[in-house]
Amino acid sequence: MEECGLMEKCGIIDKLSLASGLPGRACGFSLVELLIAMAVGMVVLASMYSVFTIQNKTFANQEQLVEAQQNARAAMDMMAREIRMAGYNPTGGTPKPGVVTAGANSITFTMDITNTVGTGSPDGLTDGPNEYITYDLYDSDGVQALGRRSTSGANRQPVAENISALGFTYGTGNKVITITITGKTAKPDPAYNANGGYRTYTLTSVIAPRNLAY
Repeated sequence: MEECGLMEKCGIIDKLSLASGLPGRACGFSLVELLIAMAVGMVVLASMYSVFTIQNKTFANQEQLVEAQQNARAAMDMMAREIRMAGYNPTGGTPKPGVVTAGANSITFTMDITNTVGTGSPDGLTDGPNEYITYDLYDSDGVQALGRRSTSGANRQPVAENISALGFTYGTGNKVITITITGKTAKPDPAYNANGGYRTYTLTSVIAPRNLAY
């Protein structure tokens, strides 16, 4: 009985080896098998790359949204803290008017941080660097930002960038002020259809100034 060679045991007949009479035939892959294996590998690699791309995009979107939330919260905290002090006048004298301009998208109020009494300003106090404070939106190099001015006509100090909306509503006598601020992501998400692709985050806070007469 003819003994089966190694290739026959593997179920593969190497015709080239049989024709040449080579004794040491070994199992291997045919060209078709190699192409199939490469195709399967490419499918697996493409799937892994697709999952990585989706996860990376999701992470980037979440990172931008977190940044927008932090900006809005920091801006709200700063505004709320100072608006609560509207009308602050520890030295007495002529009462400060508190809220000077109650706008729908901006607010101007007084706060006597300098703690000095004078005679040349409308409220009877020295018009120091922190007498009149205004919060409003402005354009900062093509980006809408929240600004703060500490004196009338002074340059704005940037508080937070990428703020898409700012609103104020007032109760009787400006004794209760509701602040609404909306932050947005720095870059648009092509997969997000609303707001031109920019994701937004809105905060609302109700403030009762401590120094206004009740």
